[in-house]
Amino acid sequence: MGDFFMRRHRSIVRVIGLPVFALVCGAALAAPAFATDGYDAEKALIGDGKFVTDVRYRFEHVEQDGIANDADASTIRTRFGYETGEFEGFKALGEIEGIGYLGKEDFNNSVNGKTTYPTVADPDGVEINQAWISWSGLPKTKVTIGRQRVNLDNQRFIGAVGWRQNEQTFDSAFVQNTSIPNLDLQYGFIRNVNRIFGDDHTLGDLKSENHILHAAYKAADWLSVAAYGYFLDFDRAPTSSSKTYGLRATGTYPLNDVKLGYEAEYAMQDDYGNNTANFDLDYFHVAPSVSWGGLTVAAGFESLEGDGTSAFQTPLATLHAFNGWADKFLTTPANGIEDAYVKLTYEISGVNKWFDGTKFTGVYHDYESENGSTSYGDEVNLEVSRKLPHPDFLKGANVSLKYADYNADDLFTDTKKYWITLGVNF
Repeated sequence: MGDFFMRRHRSIVRVIGLPVFALVCGAALAAPAFATDGYDAEKALIGDGKFVTDVRYRFEHVEQDGIANDADASTIRTRFGYETGEFEGFKALGEIEGIGYLGKEDFNNSVNGKTTYPTVADPDGVEINQAWISWSGLPKTKVTIGRQRVNLDNQRFIGAVGWRQNEQTFDSAFVQNTSIPNLDLQYGFIRNVNRIFGDDHTLGDLKSENHILHAAYKAADWLSVAAYGYFLDFDRAPTSSSKTYGLRATGTYPLNDVKLGYEAEYAMQDDYGNNTANFDLDYFHVAPSVSWGGLTVAAGFESLEGDGTSAFQTPLATLHAFNGWADKFLTTPANGIEDAYVKLTYEISGVNKWFDGTKFTGVYHDYESENGSTSYGDEVNLEVSRKLPHPDFLKGANVSLKYADYNADDLFTDTKKYWITLGVNF
């Protein structure tokens, strides 16, 4: 009981301290300007500011062969923050995130030691989700320093893992420049990764020296390109250290009542920094699509190379969005993976306010090793989601029902999961 209280006490101190520190630093840096016009400063920081609040409830059920009990997790996540208005180019945000449980804790949350249950990686606790200061005093340039949410492209390499209750954020500094029309240039330095496992997990924080280079250019609706270089060096997870260079292209093209789309990406990855392994691996993904009315059909093929010892890894990605919702391939197997999939989505429109906006998603995955001919099994994913009508005091409300069924072959074990999620934004 004492240890629990002390953990919560430290969390509360951190929660109060870092946002206050961010806001105080922001005010201090802008102090000369504030002194010249206190009213404008107060108006920007308070009058033009806004509260940022959202609540999300989720029930998650997991059945996994080889584990004695089924997992049932009833969790609720609350975020509360405040973002100032802008004054003399400065802006700041502080945001607290808390995760709690409703009912029994019949699941392995990654830190509670309940290994006779499958993992639902939503540890309870209170922590600082974001605390940053930004400055946009130079033309077409923005500098953001502090704990922040970062999502690049489709989040295959850098993402906030918004699916889990505890978001992944980055203690970092990012510089963004948009001086050239349609071109977005970014450089980031990440000193620490605040992972979804929380402060009590041994690898809940990953100290690092990560350099992020990203350039995105939109030539037309049918061609957007991105080039990137990610140089990841982790102090306590050296096997995840790597350098990756890649190129990505996406676009859509209307053809009468049909819209054609595509996604194509290639990357190469080498050992880097503290990683003592020696590897040179490739990544490839292509996914053409066709849309008509509310229906979209896509067929994709994604390959992450493995050499039997090392495999292409994306440790900072929003991994739940890739290679199946059952989350069996969060770490790429040593022999790599080839994921051939078909995805169908349909959104209702033109019926009435109760049904319009309801979205149906179905995905089928077939998995094999990239190196050799091992079958990893297949998976079916199904989801129904809906943005709900809501009163004026809410900014948004949504509900989703989601299901994943992984059928194992020569790797892992059969796993079934389903989720019921309800979220509101204030």
